[in-house]
Amino acid sequence: MSEFQAPKGVPDYLPPDSAEFVAVRDGLLRTARLAGYGDVELPIFEDTGLFARGVGESTDVVSKEMYTFADRGERSVTLRPEGTAGVMRAVIEHGLDRGALPVKLCYAGPFFRYERPQAGRYRQLQQVGVEAIGVDDPALDAEVIAIADAGFRSLGLDGFRLEITSLGDDTCRPQYRELLQSFLSRLDLDAETQTRVQLNPLRVLDDKRPHVRELTADAPVMLDHLSDVAKQHFETVLAHLDALRVPYVINPRMVRGLDYYTKTTFEFVHDGLGAQSGIGGGGRYDGLMRQLGGQDLSGIGFGLGVDRTMLALRAEGKTAGDPTRCDVFGVPLGEQAKMLLATLAAGLRAAGVRVDLAYGDRGMKGAMKAADRSGARIALVAGDRDIDAGTVGVKDLTTGTQVDVPVDAVITEVITRLA
Repeated sequence: MSEFQAPKGVPDYLPPDSAEFVAVRDGLLRTARLAGYGDVELPIFEDTGLFARGVGESTDVVSKEMYTFADRGERSVTLRPEGTAGVMRAVIEHGLDRGALPVKLCYAGPFFRYERPQAGRYRQLQQVGVEAIGVDDPALDAEVIAIADAGFRSLGLDGFRLEITSLGDDTCRPQYRELLQSFLSRLDLDAETQTRVQLNPLRVLDDKRPHVRELTADAPVMLDHLSDVAKQHFETVLAHLDALRVPYVINPRMVRGLDYYTKTTFEFVHDGLGAQSGIGGGGRYDGLMRQLGGQDLSGIGFGLGVDRTMLALRAEGKTAGDPTRCDVFGVPLGEQAKMLLATLAAGLRAAGVRVDLAYGDRGMKGAMKAADRSGARIALVAGDRDIDAGTVGVKDLTTGTQVDVPVDAVITEVITRLA
């Protein structure tokens, strides 16, 4: 066994499985780019205060799960646990909110949460996210949701469902909060949960413990106490989703794990994953930009789990991506042949063809085994006699047939066969 191992809960992605990881990540990003979202790359760590203020002190993410440490300048920094707060910081810092609105951004990468590792839920988790900032328009909510839906479907996934609700706005949330606190204060709850009732009572509705779920079964839900404005917003979002033919289920008890959500809130779930069924979600976050020192602009976004999506695909018996490393494999027999095939490989790569060569002067048998393992469809075989004749053997690795092709016609021949 190796002297060193990856930290607990931090996965490695290696060929051939890494091809699926890349296909899922890029497939989820592609639907955002098709809708005009520009790529943004964010720092892996930020000032701890950004997440404490932006994500919410009462959330498990901030109170229990963040990787926080002092740097050499004794500044408190945190590995990013989610993407929205960092995007918002970047938008404010670089003045994007002063330009054309909405600001539409997409991103992918690792995020970090210290929690118990389990299938598809890691301490270093991989997410794809989008944020649309600066316009409070229910049609934009529907677009963001439809992008996620289309991303999953583009990968062949179809056994998921979209659950959606509204968490209200500033005009109805305070009254609902009081109503919920009043209901919860009459229940026989443990001390930690009672503290949560005072900090953020909505979080109690998200408690997974069966006895707490039983106690809160009759709790008032936000959907029944929306202001007229929030109700109209939600109904318009649903009308747009209907028009876009994005199916959904209204879930009045939904609570997301981050404090900044308002109005439209949603989650994609897949029952093939057991208890941890979420594969992505998001919502609108009116007030977050103001909270982080920027203008009072609205925004909506999502985070989709790449690892969770891969698990959902497997639950449906599906895969994404091409695990083969290359299309063409060169088998040189001798130094001159190696130089010739290296030159042809460079020409094919310039034309967009994936090419690998047998290195290390292995014999014909070993080189052909390597060609089979690579997943290539064509082998290029050259030895001293081929060099003298000015030809290269082009072998179809599916049928086993081989023909000699003049050197200057090899690239055209290969591209034609692969088309």
